[in-house]
Amino acid sequence: MAMRIWHQSFTVLSDLGAYDEALKEHFRNVARPDTEIVMHGMRPGTYRSNYPGDDIRHVALQHLHSIQFVQAGWQAQKDGFDAYAISTLPDPALREIRALVDIPVVGLGESAMLAARRLGKRFSVLVFIPELVDQIRDNAVRYGFGDELADVAHVGFQFGDVLKGFSDPAPLIERFRAAVRKEAARRAEVIIPGEAPLCVLLACNGITEVDGVRIVDSLACWIRMAEALVDEKRQGKTPLRKGYFHDLPAPDRVEEVLQFYGLDKDLK
Repeated sequence: MAMRIWHQSFTVLSDLGAYDEALKEHFRNVARPDTEIVMHGMRPGTYRSNYPGDDIRHVALQHLHSIQFVQAGWQAQKDGFDAYAISTLPDPALREIRALVDIPVVGLGESAMLAARRLGKRFSVLVFIPELVDQIRDNAVRYGFGDELADVAHVGFQFGDVLKGFSDPAPLIERFRAAVRKEAARRAEVIIPGEAPLCVLLACNGITEVDGVRIVDSLACWIRMAEALVDEKRQGKTPLRKGYFHDLPAPDRVEEVLQFYGLDKDLK
């Protein structure tokens, strides 16, 4: 049965032509034929440049920007989407959005860690925003994967290098392989490449392992999780809605609060 998933990126997709097109192609290759993934990014002008990392490396600015994710989650439910997918490794406002809407909400980071745990005993996460190391470690512990986490480390290159890699991937892939070998020396059996642009580049070039170390396709992980959760919801298998972190507020009160803070504009 067909389903529609709202994809939410931490980037302004219109600023990233090559990545935007590769992402669309990857979704077509991974999702079920009757799954429609509708891509959304941050609002134009959110950042000073096409690079979100200058902002989201700061916990305060990341929190402020995460309000767009909350708005988008509410809009996804209002527009009749079957699921909402946070397509960025830090999973901004994941817990809060799950306690706001009554459709499945998945996070790229959590989905990838779930998959990594199934593939091996220990996994590492490679990031290209060094300041996110602390956040990803904290998320892993909160998700219950602290014992399986071997390391969170800087991959050795930056966001701009990844964007250039879409036209000339070989040098970047070799640098990625070198970073994986360092993590293998720390006994990592599985690698989560962060962020989503690096994941797409690797998947488009067929990089699924390095010297026997498995490479997780994080985007495919959240797609499959979202599809599975929608299936379960349609079968009547829904999460318990009790307690501070799970009980849903009344929709009319949500609308009132959004209006009070000036956040009630439809995201079209």
